[in-house]
Amino acid sequence: MSLSYCFEFRAPAEETAEKLERFLKGVEHHADSVGFKPNVVLNIVFDTPERRAFSRRLGGSFTVQDDRLKGIAIPNRAQVRDHDPDVGQCRLIPERGVILVVTDERGCEVCFGFFKYPEQIMDLHGKILAETCFAGAWVFRDFVDTPDPRFRRFVRMFADAGYLVREMDEYA
Repeated sequence: MSLSYCFEFRAPAEETAEKLERFLKGVEHHADSVGFKPNVVLNIVFDTPERRAFSRRLGGSFTVQDDRLKGIAIPNRAQVRDHDPDVGQCRLIPERGVILVVTDERGCEVCFGFFKYPEQIMDLHGKILAETCFAGAWVFRDFVDTPDPRFRRFVRMFADAGYLVREMDEYA
């Protein structure tokens, strides 16, 4: 059994990608000062199949389960992946991301930041299948499996900026 440190962030829909990028640059500066290198802040639109595939590597995925997704033809592949029509569940693909990738001394990368997901899931013909409940907000949820206190400091910076929704530290 493994322990985890889980966190979820949210920024209002009105928050600009540029403001979130400036905030993450501050977190990046702190990461540099406590031994993480290399680090990078990405401000990216996931508008091609290659970029959508890349979004999977950045983590923070959200799953939607809705009866309206049961038994349907495949939803728009630019919006969802891993669709299970029997259960009515799929994973959302973000439309945009402002993400900080930090690299520890062992070369392990961890992401923090914000994704903007579609507000509605569409079918291949543009018909609305389900709502996603994000209402345009920027959201991110992930975890790390380490007691390293530096990660808690990064999350504290999100909390101090008003972006932390929840955290669960199984190491505490």
